Amino acid sequence: MENQQPKLLKTLAHLVSFILHPLFIPTYFFLYLMQVVPFEFASITDWQLKLKLFSVFWLTAFFPAFAVFLLWRLKFSDSIFLKTQKDRIIPYVIVMFFYWWMYYLSRNFTDQPLALKYFYFGIFIASAIGLTANHFIKVSLHAMGVSGLLTAVLLVSFYYPINNLPWVLLSVCIAGLVWSARMIVSDHTNKELVLGFAIGMGTQLAGFLWVS
Repeated sequence: MENQQPKLLKTLAHLVSFILHPLFIPTYFFLYLMQVVPFEFASITDWQLKLKLFSVFWLTAFFPAFAVFLLWRLKFSDSIFLKTQKDRIIPYVIVMFFYWWMYYLSRNFTDQPLALKYFYFGIFIASAIGLTANHFIKVSLHAMGVSGLLTAVLLVSFYYPINNLPWVLLSVCIAGLVWSARMIVSDHTNKELVLGFAIGMGTQLAGFLWVS
């Protein structure tokens, strides 16, 4: 399927897949919360807020990505793109640790929005379920990430009295864009994409019910 697509389309699909990589989703969600519920961060200074944003990126994107790079360089994985189920086992465990740590911090600090608490718990559970499912099927991590983001944004609407519709529509567009991109440049089947989408959505709902 991939070879039948025009080169420009495949290039754009690769770009979308990189920009909206699952590792960046927590950072994007934090940025979103900074825009829609700034009153949740009223107890901290702008500098402290920027440090929090940096720490989210550092712990949920940079460190896991660097760990994957090291695994590849040390020959523990065949590809930095984690193309096989075997390559994904250790990275799953790594992100599980960081996501659990972020949830632990958000649960024990009072200056954290509730939305962050259920979001972190949700992505932690999603990574655990993804690791289990990985023994049987190569779940789409991109689908899991964008469906989790979409669901988390939707759930914000139920907790905060804000006009969240533009952000919900944007999240729907992002989910559709990523789905299309993965259909073009990945070897995932429809079943793997649907399963990833279901895991991302279901775990955010579970996280919301658990935390709230």
